[in-house]
Amino acid sequence: MATAELTHTAHAHEDEHEHHELGFIQKYVFSEDHKTIAKQYLITGILWAFIGGLLSILFRLQLGFPDMDMGWLRPLLGGWINESNKINPDFYLALVTMHGTIMVFFVLTAGLSGTFSNFLIPLQVGARDMASGFLNMLSYWFFFASSVIMFASLFVETGPAGGGWVVYPPLSALPQAAPGSAFGLTLWLVSMALFIVSQLLGGINYVTTVINLRTRGMSFSKLPLTVWAFFFTAVLGLLSFPVLFSAVLLLIFDRMLGTSFYLSEIYVNGEALPNVGGSAILYQHLFWFLGHPEVYIVLLPALGITSEIIATNSRKPIFGYRAMIGSMMGITLLAFIVWAHHMFVTGMNPFLGSVFMFLTLIIAVPSAVKAFNYITTLWKGNIVFTPAMLFSIGLVSFFISGGLTGIILGNSALDIQLHDTYFVVAHFHLVMGSASFFGLMAGVYHWFPKMFGRMMNEKLGYIHFWLTFVGIYCVFFPMHYIGIAGFPRRYYSFTTYDATNSFSDLNVFISVAAILTFSSQALFAWNFFYSIFRGKRAPQNPWHSNTLEWTAPIHPEHGNWPGAIPAVYRWPYDYSKPGAKQDFIPQNIPYSATPESNLPHENEQIPMEKEIDALLDSQNEVYKH
Repeated sequence: MATAELTHTAHAHEDEHEHHELGFIQKYVFSEDHKTIAKQYLITGILWAFIGGLLSILFRLQLGFPDMDMGWLRPLLGGWINESNKINPDFYLALVTMHGTIMVFFVLTAGLSGTFSNFLIPLQVGARDMASGFLNMLSYWFFFASSVIMFASLFVETGPAGGGWVVYPPLSALPQAAPGSAFGLTLWLVSMALFIVSQLLGGINYVTTVINLRTRGMSFSKLPLTVWAFFFTAVLGLLSFPVLFSAVLLLIFDRMLGTSFYLSEIYVNGEALPNVGGSAILYQHLFWFLGHPEVYIVLLPALGITSEIIATNSRKPIFGYRAMIGSMMGITLLAFIVWAHHMFVTGMNPFLGSVFMFLTLIIAVPSAVKAFNYITTLWKGNIVFTPAMLFSIGLVSFFISGGLTGIILGNSALDIQLHDTYFVVAHFHLVMGSASFFGLMAGVYHWFPKMFGRMMNEKLGYIHFWLTFVGIYCVFFPMHYIGIAGFPRRYYSFTTYDATNSFSDLNVFISVAAILTFSSQALFAWNFFYSIFRGKRAPQNPWHSNTLEWTAPIHPEHGNWPGAIPAVYRWPYDYSKPGAKQDFIPQNIPYSATPESNLPHENEQIPMEKEIDALLDSQNEVYKH
């Protein structure tokens, strides 16, 4: 508490200098205000989501309608439409590669965690801003530079990166191997290096802010589950992204400096290369040491957002608060020791494979705890079906249905048969992609009033949810069947063989569903950007929520609260408490103000309130001067 008090005092002195008007560039472009940076992440992430989604529509057209004349796309794609008016096979692989990269890293990592970690951590822990506003600003602009380079790679002559989103060597280590391994892949690697720097800068800030800048009374046991989720996500990123950085750096060395970290005894067009002693499997170990924690880097923030929204809109305390924290801690620890379940087909020792299989199946336990607690919180709740609540319930649905197939793939005997088939595509698009995307949507609909001071259109939100929810299941559920039938992923066409051609009708269905689902996102885009300027003005606390962000002004300035930061006296989930005058009691309401609903152990907290109030008064004096 002493550290937090001193830090808040320092923040109060800093805020004396914030009252002068900032110029447009300093306020909206190179801003150090966490709220503005969060909006920058969000809008950049939304733009990337539409680009990544559009790329998926292009390759779904190829998969669903392989004999269709694609000449009408020539004005957009130019030379990537060949003389037969079909998508060039090399460009197809580039589309798959860029779609995966954009959605996993730029949308679900930066767009989700970058937005809500930035926006909510200071507001929910009771801080003026992040620990370092300058590092926070740098974090976004490293991400922006990474985005510019990745976007530029779409337009290079040889095409963007084309080695799959995992860019396995030796294909990715040899620029002469394929068009997708040339200059576009170099830009991909540079972009990813900058992206990793961005994530590390952000992660350091998130962890430091949560530990050191909590307001008076905000113990770790009173943190909202959103903050716990962002905290564990930051820890995951800080420990795993440097390993990916090393993998990327060694790959750049192999491509440009003639080293042999990943290359050995390679022939290209009949010519033997001088590289010896490397191992492509080394890259897989380095990549998946980040790759599997990355699943939870995108999923944990969505789960934290869902915890807050389900409790708020069920008008019930979250079920198993400590169990939820323990499950996130368990997921964080186990995420680092299961990476090799992605590598069962690499020829690893069967005993080692059984160890990773066991650890993979164990991670289902904390995941099941979360699913159980969500369902129990909903049970007999006085549920308010806002768009955010619907997206949160949709996330739970995807988390369960996609997680069940994860148990199948975690079994090495089954995974060897299903590896690199559409069964895998269906699994991770449901449990990671769609679940995390629904967490992002839920967060936008729920905290939009706090971000922009206006309300989004609820009816459009309901339509957006149902079209997206049904559409996603129509896209990915059939993929389980064609995966079991043996359909391999990343194949350009399935019409060559009778065995795969027999499922052409199902591929048409999936492609049509994907096009309709993507088109329905235009509703969200219209609702989002229109509501920023013309939406109904938001009240102070539209959802009757308990956390601290709703105590700040509707349009908070840099510093969040105009006076002293409110103190915290209780946990964030006092909903529908017996005897209470309202069905919610915000965290800043002391127990002495609610004697009619206090439990015996809560009455014991009342004498401690004087100590918290004394700290509050001293900060008030500091802030006034």
